[in-house]
This record gives sequence, structure tokens and C-alpha cells, in this order.
Amino acid sequence: MEKNPNIYELKFEQAITLGLSIPNAAISVTEMYLSGKPARKKIKAADRNSYFWSCRFLITLSSDLYESEPFTLALARYMEQEKTACFDLVHHISKISPETVRRAVRYSKLVLRQHSERWKEIEKIAAIETKEFSEFIRVCHFFDQANRERVAEVEIYRAPLIKLSPLELLTYASLYAFEYLIPNEFSQTKNADTNNETQATWDAINDTLIWKLTTTNDTFHIFEETIGNSLRDHLSPFLFPSPDLPKRRDDIYQALVLLIDAQIELNSFLSQSVDAFCYDDSIRFEFSGSELIIVELEPDKKSTWDRNGEKLSSLHTYWHYRALETFSSPELDTFLIERLENNEMNFYAYMKATATYLQLTEVYGLDKSILVKTGLQVDLFRALLSLDLMTAFYNTDYILPYQNFLTETGNSRQALSRLAMEGLTQGLQNRFPITWSDRQTKIKTIQPWTVSKDFPQGHPLATEAILDFWTNDLKALSSRLKNNEPTQKPELFELPILKMGRYLFQLPWMAALQNNSSAAINNLRRLGARRASVHKETEQIEHRLAKCFEERGFLVCLNYQPTKAEFEDPGEVDLICIKDGHLLVLEVKSTFLRSSTKDAWLHKTNTLRKAGLQLRRKVKAVETALVSDAELALALNPNKNKITSVNGWIVDTSIEHDHELFAGFLKVSIEELLIALRDDSYLLNDPDGLFSSKTINIDESLMSKKQNPSTLYPNGFSAGFFVDVIERQVVWN
Repeated sequence: MEKNPNIYELKFEQAITLGLSIPNAAISVTEMYLSGKPARKKIKAADRNSYFWSCRFLITLSSDLYESEPFTLALARYMEQEKTACFDLVHHISKISPETVRRAVRYSKLVLRQHSERWKEIEKIAAIETKEFSEFIRVCHFFDQANRERVAEVEIYRAPLIKLSPLELLTYASLYAFEYLIPNEFSQTKNADTNNETQATWDAINDTLIWKLTTTNDTFHIFEETIGNSLRDHLSPFLFPSPDLPKRRDDIYQALVLLIDAQIELNSFLSQSVDAFCYDDSIRFEFSGSELIIVELEPDKKSTWDRNGEKLSSLHTYWHYRALETFSSPELDTFLIERLENNEMNFYAYMKATATYLQLTEVYGLDKSILVKTGLQVDLFRALLSLDLMTAFYNTDYILPYQNFLTETGNSRQALSRLAMEGLTQGLQNRFPITWSDRQTKIKTIQPWTVSKDFPQGHPLATEAILDFWTNDLKALSSRLKNNEPTQKPELFELPILKMGRYLFQLPWMAALQNNSSAAINNLRRLGARRASVHKETEQIEHRLAKCFEERGFLVCLNYQPTKAEFEDPGEVDLICIKDGHLLVLEVKSTFLRSSTKDAWLHKTNTLRKAGLQLRRKVKAVETALVSDAELALALNPNKNKITSVNGWIVDTSIEHDHELFAGFLKVSIEELLIALRDDSYLLNDPDGLFSSKTINIDESLMSKKQNPSTLYPNGFSAGFFVDVIERQVVWN
């Protein structure tokens, strides 16, 4: 059988024939490999690796090409796989550019896969090239040993919990949360470190639940009797000590406490040390004697990460002020507000839901209703409001009474006992650290939140859709995890209603504290990245952004398709905008919220890097088309708009790597563009002090809006001033 031709060799030769230099042809083919071309349907990933790494031209490249970002990322991809081996080539590269090999090892996270054949190659190279690699290998061995120790400790504390069901594990986790998380969260000394500690604990509990779902033999056939027996054995002895109850399992609880501490330590080590080593080029790890220390090479990078946190906080403020503006809008659902009663907590819930709704529709392109996985249409605003009302309910009926009882008793279990007893004496209400109800009961409970003029008692189907939107089916997730199926592992806060059998469970401590805006965005954009409507939503981002530019007097061309070039296709241009001679070519990207160095690095080296390359082709194609395409020239009217500058911008829903250059093009967030076009950046700075005083006065806030607040354009809006505002990051001043 004749062997298939090497597609990468053929593409390299074709590029040379078309007049590309050897370096440019090599980079072009490397980019093709990184982009996963040819597509998986035409060629398997293993064959793609084999073809690329057997290309004869690879061993002829200069050190500059080996040190280029595309080739370094390609070599990292080689380190990630096992089937293809090219030791002689890697050794050759290590002699010419040892830093390229070290970076590829870091980027591939090979440091934690030292059983791999690729790692054996690196150790073999290190034995030959001792001077260049001895310190690097020593650092890698240190990380590997430290990781093994932490993983072993986690396994020790998991052992006593092996026989617990997922429900029982969550019961003990809830006891833990009320003893440790709630007091810290509401402490008078709460600060940014407290928030970080809370998030670290949530992550540890989530990891523990994922472990349990991966290893459990539970069938998830849960009945009322199952719940009763489980709580009788594992919860009641803590809250209602009695000789008639089973012995309190302090051993299990202490094992969980130690496990959470160990998991936090492991996660912290992985995120702050290993991921920093692998993905942060602004630092270097080196030994000072026997101690491993961090040397900062680019201190500004850390301040950029911190500033991103400040930006997110400011954007949170911004959208809440925008929500307040809607209270003078004729679109305000006064009927729903009246039915929610004049309750301060419910008002906050309505305002928070409105803020998230505005953000999801204006920034992420969502419609007023969305299709959930069960096939029902859910009203987006009411889905958001339902979660915020749950937060208000759990704060009012659980957290605040618990805090009062805790202050009186000084003991978390006594406080929980009094909370539960208060619920039992007030109409048999469930006030346990974990709550549950069957689906139909839950629908009846929250159905009043779906009231409208057409359905004054609420809508059962709408309520059902809302539940589906926020529900995490633990049985289905457990099955996928056990079968090693590709799956996104939900964070607890992203899908906070937990389905086990025919019962829906909630964790009051989590529902009261979680960030519902982040939950909604990541529910839709991370977990729901493959939804059928995502492509439509991305188009709507482009259309709504186009409308904002048009309202500022720009001429806009949407989704322009340039002529395909002979060797590369520029692809569709999302937005072309022109005003006052300033031409803007925009490449729009829609993603999710990230919280780790690794995720931010992946976004940078995949989505944004590719976007920069796409934009380079598109800007060139647009400049050519303005001369050759009469229809485009007429649409943008260049006779009246003599082009004085051309700017290509990557416009992204996330703020990671804002104002960095990719292939020479600026990356900015959609929110920054929208704020600059609306000229309401003053809302970022909490002009009425709403978030410092915790008091909201709608009338005063609306009045300040009318008093000519500060503007980004003191001399009037123009395209030139707009470009300057974006390039100098004036919005964030």
C-alpha cells in the first residue's frame, strides 16, 4: 500500500514555489500544524503529529526560527503526545536553542508527567548537555517530588470518606462551610485575602465532589427514606445529640476538614507554583542553596494581573449603575416588582439580575430567551432573577439567623441546631445546612418568581425551564466522569441546583455567597460553549457593537468576505468601521471568565494569538479591497473619508491580556469599547458611593446621571479622540 504523502512537506514546497522565503514558509506550515489543519475529519491527530515532526526542513531552521513563538508552541505540542518520537531533532534543537526546549517542556506541563517518554528524552538530553539543563532538571524534579507528596496527603484523607455517598459527603461539607466559611465571610476584618480563601475552599470542596462522583458506586436512586436515613446517621448526631441517635462521626468530619486543607494546599501549589513555572514567562524559579525561590523578570506583569481584578470589580459597579438607570425605563416590569413585595433583599435581587441581564445581552449577545438542554425555552431575565432571589432567600432565612445564633452561642453546631429547630417550629420549614425537595415541590416554591400580567400566578413550564437551566445532574456527570468521556466539570456555583434521583438539593451557604453574575456567564459560555445558539449570539455581539459605532457616526460594514488569497484565506471580517478618516478593522471573540494563570495563558496562546494572525490577513485584505472592490468602497464612502489611519483591534468579551499586541494588533475588551462609545466611564468609579455605603438611593443616583458627569471627550467626540481613548486606556483612569 502506497504511503500517504506528507501534507506538511507538500505545503512547505508549495509555499517556496509561490515565492515565500524558507523562514516564512516554515512558519506558515508550523501555524497550519498548530491550527489543527488538515481538519480531524481528513487526518487523525496522531498522523498529523507524525507528518509534521518527520518534515525534513525542520532540522535546517535557524535559532531565530526555533525561538519563535509558533515553533516553541509546536514543540510543546510534541511534548504533550506519546506516539511520535523524534529525539535526534529535539537534541539538535537543544544544542542550538536550549531555551526553546526548556519553554516547550514548561508549556506542555511535562514537569508533572515524568513517567512520559518525552520526559525521558529530556533527561537523556540533560545527561549530554549538562551545563544547559542541569539546573532546569533539578527544578523539575523538585516540583515533581513536591506534587507527589501533596497528592499522597490528599489520598490519605480521602480514604475515610470512600464509603460516603455524594449526599453524605455534601452533608459534611455543609457542616464545614457553616463552621469555617460563613464566619470568615462575614467577619469585620474581611478583605481581599478572605475572598481568596473562600474561593480556595470552594475549589477544594468542588474537587472533592468531583473525586466522589468519579469513584462512587452510588446508583443515585434516592428516596425520602434514603435521605432520612442518611441525615439520621451523618447530620442529626451533630445537631441534635441524643442516645437514641447513632454515634456522631467526628472521625469522618475531621478527615474531611483535613482533606479540604490538603486539597487547598495541593491546589495552591499547582496554581501558584507549578502553573507559574509552566506558563508565566515574567518569572524564573531557581535554587538559593536548597531553597527554591522566584526571581521576577518582569514585575509589571504581576501588577497587570492585579489590575485586571480591579477592572472586574469596577465593571461590576458599572453594570449595577446601568441597572439602576432601568428603574426610570418604561420597560421596567413593575408588575413583577410589586408581586415581589417591597422587600430590600428582593430589590437588590432585581437590581443584580438586571445588571447581569444587561451584561449578557450587550456584551455576550444573548437573547431575551434561551434554549436549555431539556428543550424548553427559558426567559433569561427570570432565570437570572431566580438565582438572585434564591441568594436573597438564603441570606434572609439562613445566614442572618445563623449569624445571630452563632453570636449568642459561640458554637457553630449549636447555632445550626437552633436554626434547624426554628425552621421546624415555623411550619416544618427546612433550615438544615443542606436542603432538598422533589422537582414538583421545587416548581411550586419558585413559581411565584415567574409571575407576569399574562400569568399572575406564575408559569409552571417557565419555572421548569429555570430549574433545568441551573441544575447539575450528578448521576449523569458521574457517569461521564467514570467513562472518561470528554466533559466540562461544573463548578458548584455554575450549576448550583444538584439533582440526585428525583430530588433537587441546594447548599444554603453557597447560594448565599456565590457570584451569580459569574455563574450565569460561565454557565452559558464555559459549560454551554457548544450550545447551538452560540454562533448566533456571536453574530449578535457584532450587530450590537456595529449599532453602537453607527450611533457615533461611523459607517459600518458587517461580515465582509474578502477575496480568498492564493495561499491563505483571510476569512470573514467581523466589522469594518470608518469615520473622520480613521478605519477600524475588528476581530470579535466571545469566551468565558477565567481565574487561573493556565486558562489565561491558553487564551493568549490559542484564541488571541490566532486572532492576531487572522487580523493581519484581514487588515491587508481590507486595504486591498478598498481599492479593488467597488461595492465595499461605496459602502464605506472613502471619497468623503480619506483614510488617514488604519487600526486592527481584537475585541474580546474577556479582559485577559488587554492592551497587549498580537501579531502587532491591539487586544481590547468589548466592555471597554462599549463604555468608550457610550462615554459613561464615570460609572466605573462608583460616583454616588453606592458600593461604599451599601445604601442605594435611586432618586439621587438618577439625579447625578443628569448633572453632566465627566466625559472622555471634553472637546467633543471624534474618531481620532475615540482611538486615542482606547489606545491610552483612558476608560480605566
